[in-house]
Parts: sequence; structure tokens; C-alpha cells
Amino acid sequence: MAKITTIIDIGSNSMRMVVFKKTSHFAFHLINETKSKVKISENSYQNGGFLQEFPMLRAFDALESFLYIAKNLKSRKILCVATSALRDAPNKAIFLSKVRQELGIDIKVIDGEKEAYFGAVGASNLLKDRDFTTVDIGGGSTEFALVENKSITKTISLNIGTVRLKELFFDKNDFSGAKHYINEELSKLPNEYCLIEKVVGLGGTARALSRAIIKNTNHPFDALHGFSYETKNCYGLFENILNAKTNDKLSALGVRSDRYDTIKTGTFIFKTILEFLNTKIVVTSGVGVREGVYLTDILRTSHHKFPSNFNVSVRSLLDRFTDDSKQTAYLGNNIAKLFDVLAPIHKIDIKYKSYLVISAKLQQIGISLNYYKNSEHSANFILHGLQYGFTHEERILISTILRYSTKELPTGKDIKEFKNLLPDVRILEWLSYIHSLNNILNSEYLRYNYEYSLIGDKFTISSAQKHYIIQKDILKLEKPIDFQFNLNLNGEIH
Repeated sequence: MAKITTIIDIGSNSMRMVVFKKTSHFAFHLINETKSKVKISENSYQNGGFLQEFPMLRAFDALESFLYIAKNLKSRKILCVATSALRDAPNKAIFLSKVRQELGIDIKVIDGEKEAYFGAVGASNLLKDRDFTTVDIGGGSTEFALVENKSITKTISLNIGTVRLKELFFDKNDFSGAKHYINEELSKLPNEYCLIEKVVGLGGTARALSRAIIKNTNHPFDALHGFSYETKNCYGLFENILNAKTNDKLSALGVRSDRYDTIKTGTFIFKTILEFLNTKIVVTSGVGVREGVYLTDILRTSHHKFPSNFNVSVRSLLDRFTDDSKQTAYLGNNIAKLFDVLAPIHKIDIKYKSYLVISAKLQQIGISLNYYKNSEHSANFILHGLQYGFTHEERILISTILRYSTKELPTGKDIKEFKNLLPDVRILEWLSYIHSLNNILNSEYLRYNYEYSLIGDKFTISSAQKHYIIQKDILKLEKPIDFQFNLNLNGEIH
């Protein structure tokens, strides 16, 4: 497998490129993302699907620029796929031949079900959720995939797209015709798609709407991937977008200028689909076909799935920013032991143990960035670095644990910004305390195998060594509740 791989996706409205760099067997990270709104399908749907000369020229020029970027990033593999606009075009061979002869790239035109499958591979591997329907609204078609327990069970593509409907209905103000057309297409969906109440929104329309929701609800974390919302709370905003008379009004609603031309059509389609499916929750995906193409390549020997309990973001961060794998493993194992032995007095849900283990393994990253204020560096960096496989709440929680790995416990004032996305401050106090204790116990870098015991409310840490610095620092730690704490070091009780 090439260390650096480029994926290019030629859609009806936009051409997008991502470049990924591998850090280990399954881990990778994004090193470039480029988009060009070439509108290759412009004026094609009202001309029998035939691609027009100038849109093809725009697409060719953009693709040439993409290849310059890939080459200069030393990409060893380039995979290029095309979706609805090219697969529908009777004259697609003209464009494909020109690209092959002049740019040396073979474009793979994929069918709708393959497009839906790629999107679902990306979402199922890089989102936390296990059961959902993916909805990917493109310029010419919309792809659906049913994901059950992380497995893709059904895929289908329907001829519903923003550019297609704009040219056929919206430019003629035929909204009732558009509604009838969409519902006729949706009637082709098997009943199973209506049984899962969660939709994962892929593609530009879903992301643009989520961005507007984040702005209008004052959501404290400005990140799209993993953002979720209840549909009943957002239909009003969708109606406001549909009724907006000017671009200034769209801007005030949180719509970016590059979406002005398609947002109303996209919103109309998305809202109609959510109503048809009786969707309760929408999860936003920052990944889609491009990531799916990449993952099917690197996961080709594992049924296009990551191994169980594997997180690509955690692994990639460890690969890039930590040098001692034994140290990170020790910190993770030791904090798990501390959590377990203290369970009778902290009494918090066992689900929090995994977040502690991740925070323990990643806490050294701050030191690699800058030793001074390394807890703050870790927290800020990891908040945005844990992009794949985590909800917003989980990312913020891990970041908060790292930020307050100090001698003092976090207070309600400290967590005010993200209060609505974090657990109760009592839980945060315990997580901070256990994380800080774990760091101190390894501050001599010995990776010592301490013995822990809890009898009643008496917690004892035992070691055959003195650990002079460690014992001084432990006694300074603020405890979440009052409990007895003994250090039995080298036969002496402290």
C-alpha cells in the first residue's frame, strides 16, 4: 500500500480531492483537501444528460490542477471515481478519453449502488454510530445505504439531485412537481429504510444545513463530523432557508456563499427525505465517498472494516506524536487499574474507563508540542485531532480530562463553555483525579508495577521503592471526596 494516496471524486456539482498519509498498518491522516465547484453536469439534464463543452473544460482544468497537487505531495497512488453526471451522460467517453490521453488518469465511473456503498464504508468506519441510514444528496442522484450493527446490508441510488431538480423543476418554480417527483422516487426504497430512525447525512447539503444549525443553536463546538440533532427542532430553520428571498438572508441563517445556488433545492430534498423516512435523529458525516474509496483499498483484507476496538484517530496521533509505545501502553493499563480499584468509592459508570485510557495514552502529545502548559496543548490539539469515531461529547470529555490533569480539580466555572455537553462536575472531578494520579505515579518513568488495594474507604498504593518525588506530589493532589489514602513505599507508611 502506498504511503501517500490521493482520492478524486468527480460529482455532478463539485470535484473534490483528498490526500491521505499512512502512519501505520491501518492508521492514516489527511494532509490535503481540495474542492472545485466545476458543475460538470451544468445544463446537461435539460439536454438529455449530454455533458456540455464548457463544463467539461472546467472539470478537465480542475483535474489537471489536482494532479499537480498530488504529484508535489509525492502521492504514489491516485484513485479517481466519477458518479452520477458521468454515468448518466451518453457522451461521457469524450471526457474520459481526453483525461486518459492528456493527463494519464483512468477515471472509474461507478454505479449508484457502488457510490452508496463507498459512502457507507466511510461513515460506518469513521463514525461512532452502529445503526443508521446514510443519505448522500449529490447533484444528479441521492444514494442510500442501510447500516445495521456496523454492517452494510442494503444500498440503492435514486435519481434525486440538486442540479437535476433545479434544472427540471426549481428553475420553473414547479415546487409541487418537484415534491411529487421526489416522493415517486422515494417510493422505490425498500421498507427496511423506514425502520431505522437515525439518518447519517453525507455530502455538501447535509453539511451546509448542519453548519447553519450549529450557528443558530449556539452549539459550543464548531465541528461538523459527528454533530447530531433532532429533526423536530430543525424543520423551522429548514423552512426559513426555503423562504429566504435574498442571499443576505441565507447568510444570516448560516449558509455560506458557495452554497447559495443549491441550498434551497438541497434543503427541499433533504427535508422531504427525512419526513418520508420518519427520521428522528440526524448525524452529520464529514466523510463520504472519497474516504470510502480509500478505506476499501486499505481494508481490502478485512471486509472493509477496522479491527474491533481500533480507532484510527487515536492510533494516528500516537504514531505521529509519541515516541515510546511502552510508555503509552503502561499509562493506559495503569489508569484502568486505578479506575477499577477505586470503583467502590467513585461509583461512576464503567463507560468512562475507556475515555480515561485514551486520555492517558494521549497525554504525552502535549509534551511533544511544548513542555510548558503541556496539558493545555494536549487538550486543544486533541479536541480537534480526535475527529474519527467519536461524538462531540466524547471529544470534549477527553479534552477536558487532559486539560485538568493538575493538582487541583476542575470546577463548574472551568467547564462553563461546554457544560451542556459534559457529564456532571462530580464525574469530571474523579476522572481528573485518577488521570492526575496516574501521571504522578509514572513521573519517574519507571513504568513501575504498583500494588493497589481498597479496604472500606482506605486506598493504599504499595511499592518496594521510595519514590521520593512521587510521594511528595501525590500528597498535594486534591481529592474529589474525603477518603483515607496511604502510601506504603519501601515498607514505610506515608
